[in-house]
Amino acid sequence: MNKKDRVIMNDDIRATEVRCNVDGGESLGIISTDEAMEKANAMGLDLVLIAPDAKPPVAKIMDYGKYRYQEEKKLKEQRKNQTKIDVKEIKLSVKIAENDIAYKVKHAREFLTEGKHVKFRVFLRGREMAHPEAGRDVLLRVWPMVEDLGTMDKPPRFEGRYFNMYIIPNK
Repeated sequence: MNKKDRVIMNDDIRATEVRCNVDGGESLGIISTDEAMEKANAMGLDLVLIAPDAKPPVAKIMDYGKYRYQEEKKLKEQRKNQTKIDVKEIKLSVKIAENDIAYKVKHAREFLTEGKHVKFRVFLRGREMAHPEAGRDVLLRVWPMVEDLGTMDKPPRFEGRYFNMYIIPNK
């Protein structure tokens, strides 16, 4: 747990007085920390410092265990609603044969229908680096075979020794 996440509560509160609230919304005003602790103990709850940097610090009387449980539940719910993008990479070469392109495009079409993103890569070896446009030409040959299933997010772009093209499935 890093310092930012650490919660100051009950006997760890060092301030002499705090602006105190009760979890129902009722405000007790500025009272001494001891008085606030007594009130919290009488209610069977915790005194939690919410804004330690304020003058005077703001504390709240609440059931901290219940509060933490609800926060974790909220985070879990948020993670559940996130969508993870699955990117499949298909590698091609400049001297690829027509039937090999068809085979790789068949896989790309399957990935796109499953809702996965597809990244086509053409790796340029040795002397092929002298004519990088050959890599773009391969990708532009592939594009018409998949354009009915996806949208070109990134047009063919030269990055290092690769020509990349990124395709997102249609909704």
